Amino acid sequence: MSASTEDKAKPQGGEGSGGKGSGGEAKDGSTKAIIAALLSNLGIALTKFVAFLLTASSSMLAESIHSLADTGNQGLLLLGRKGAQKAPDETHPFGFGRVRYVYAFLVAVVLFTVGGLFAIYEGYEKIKEPHELESAPIAIGVLLVAILLESFSLRTAVKETGEVKGEQSYWSFIKTSRIPELPVVLLEDVAALTGLAFALAGVGLSLALDEPRFDGVGTLAIGILLVVVAVILGVQMKGMLVGEAALPHEVQQIRDALAGADGVTQVIHLRTLHLGPEELLVAAKIETDRDADLAKVASIIDGAEAAIRAQVPSARMIFLEPDLMRDEPADGSAADPAEKAAQQ
Repeated sequence: MSASTEDKAKPQGGEGSGGKGSGGEAKDGSTKAIIAALLSNLGIALTKFVAFLLTASSSMLAESIHSLADTGNQGLLLLGRKGAQKAPDETHPFGFGRVRYVYAFLVAVVLFTVGGLFAIYEGYEKIKEPHELESAPIAIGVLLVAILLESFSLRTAVKETGEVKGEQSYWSFIKTSRIPELPVVLLEDVAALTGLAFALAGVGLSLALDEPRFDGVGTLAIGILLVVVAVILGVQMKGMLVGEAALPHEVQQIRDALAGADGVTQVIHLRTLHLGPEELLVAAKIETDRDADLAKVASIIDGAEAAIRAQVPSARMIFLEPDLMRDEPADGSAADPAEKAAQQ
C-alpha cells in the first residue's frame, strides 16, 4: 500500500528553496535581478555598437555582441519563469518546473556561440589583419560608462543573492543552487565586467603603444572568458535537466522529519528529485507500528507528510509507502546516494 499527496497551494513559480535551504528565494528577487540586467545590457549594447561604428574597434564589436546576447539571455530567463507557471496536465502530470532549466541551458548555448565563438573569431581576425583604431577616446568613454551600468546590474544581483544564499560563498551558491536565474545573472554580470576590463585594456594598449593588435588580443580574451562561463553554466544546468536530488542538508531534514513522526519506527528508503527549482518530489518507504490497522497507517502517513512539509516547504509531492524493514546488501547499494552524502 502506498499513499501520496500533492501540495497545490503554491504555483511552481512561487517561493521555494535556494542554494542554502528551503526558506528560499522570493520570486521577485531573481525577477528584479533579471530585469535590472536586461535594461542595463540593452542600453550598453546600443552604446557599444554606436562606439564600434565610430571607432572600428574589434573589442567594441565583441562587447556589443556580448551585451546583445546578454539582453536576449535575460529575455530567455523571463520566458522560462513564465513557462514554468503553467498548470500540470495529463501529458505533464508533474508540471513544467524544469522549463526554467531548459531556458537557462539555452542561455549557456547563446553565450557560447553568439558571445564566445564570435569574439574569438573577431579577435583572431584583428590579430591577423590589424588596422588602426578610429576615435579611440570615444571607445574608452563608452567602456567607462558601460562599466558603471554593469556595476549597477551586478550590485542588484549580488544584493538579491545575498538574501537567499545564507552562509554560503557566492561560488558555492552558484554550484549548488537549484534556482537557475540568480547564478546565471551573477556569472553573466561578472563576465561582462571582466570583459569590459579586457576591452579597455586592449584599446588602451593599442592607443598607448600604437599597436592595434592589442585590440585583437583583448577581443580574444573576451571570447575565451565567455566560453568558460558558458561551459560552467551548461554543466550546472545539464545536471538539473537530468534530474538532481535535494541538497544533502534537505535530505537530512526530510529523513529526520520522517523518523520523528508519530507511528514511524524506521525510514527504510528515501529518494528525492527536483521537479523544478521550487518543487521537490519525495518518495520513501517507512516502517510503521506493526499492529496498526489501515486507518492508523493512513493517519501515520498524513502526519509524516505534514512533518516533512514543516521542515522542507518545497516538498510539494510526497509518496510514502509503509513496509517492513528487510536486510540490505552488505555493500549498501540500495541506499539513496543523496542520503549517503547527507550522512557523511
